[in-house]
Amino acid sequence: MAYTQKQIDKFNRQKYITELEKISKNLFRMLRDEGVTSKDFVLKFEQLKKRFDERVEIILDSEYHKQLKSYVYRLYESTCLDEAFNDKRFEDIRDAEMSNLNRLQKLKNGTSYKKDKHKAQHRDEDWG
Repeated sequence: MAYTQKQIDKFNRQKYITELEKISKNLFRMLRDEGVTSKDFVLKFEQLKKRFDERVEIILDSEYHKQLKSYVYRLYESTCLDEAFNDKRFEDIRDAEMSNLNRLQKLKNGTSYKKDKHKAQHRDEDWG
């Protein structure tokens, strides 16, 4: 059975987004783990980025995915492509980058909480 172009595009889109989110999860895991050195970080990040670059590039509609992609590229340039990146610099950026990833995660989850019609019911309640 042959697939339609729309099905192929949807598949490529899903794989592209999945790969992008996999990078962010791995980055957060590496930043959180105190045992990861700058060399380990760079090696793993380069592997993830290589797999991501092999995917067919798609146009991202979601603000979260756009920001996540620009974040990954910015972090890649400031770590993997920087010759002076070492353990000291890795420790210096660790907390800041975890905060950035948390902000991105909040952006992603911002739409998945309560609908506006339910927010109005709880707005006047006193939580003490």
